[in-house]
Amino acid sequence: MKTELTTIEIPPKAAHKYSIIWLHGLGADGHDFEGIVHELHLTGAANIHFIFPNAPVQPVTVNNGMKMRSWYDIMAMTVQHQVDIKGIYESEGLVVQLIQREQDKGIPAKNILLAGFSQGGLVALHTGLRYPQRLGGIIALSTYLSTVEQLKTERSTVNQDIPIFMGHGIIDPVAAIESARASFDALNTLGYSIEWHDYMMAHSVCIEEIEHISTFINSIFTGT
Repeated sequence: MKTELTTIEIPPKAAHKYSIIWLHGLGADGHDFEGIVHELHLTGAANIHFIFPNAPVQPVTVNNGMKMRSWYDIMAMTVQHQVDIKGIYESEGLVVQLIQREQDKGIPAKNILLAGFSQGGLVALHTGLRYPQRLGGIIALSTYLSTVEQLKTERSTVNQDIPIFMGHGIIDPVAAIESARASFDALNTLGYSIEWHDYMMAHSVCIEEIEHISTFINSIFTGT
């Protein structure tokens, strides 16, 4: 596993006040969600630093061991999603480095938001709910959380009330919505308040979801 991630970045056009770290899905790269920035129409867009990291290249078991960008290995594409828990923690460490890098620039943790799609969404949830300082929010798209049991003892109390957005496709053939709903229910049981949306789409993002994401981010980053 790499010790540092390469990134695609869109710097703020005005004073740097906020940062969004957005993690891609399996087999994609940092460019995957780069184009979403202009579609969000964010109030504080000029003040936001967007960071799109590239996941490490590693063999993925369900893809016959083929090497590709992946935040962790997936052993079986079942509803339970047999995944490499150790790999999730390794990716968490890499994302924490990115959070710290933004803090070193003077951006407080509460002005840093984690977002991710599919694998990236899992890592965003896993990292954000454990992070020892209060973050701005978490966006988890077309994903689930495989580390709920670990979260019960490892969660960060300061992020107990962190704003969380979960969006999922009703006809997703890759990450079944049942997995996402189970994670949503488990997190609710642990006391997390989550904004849930589902859409008539597959394993993707749709215009309606982008609009909801925009509203969510604007409610956290006011642009003032």
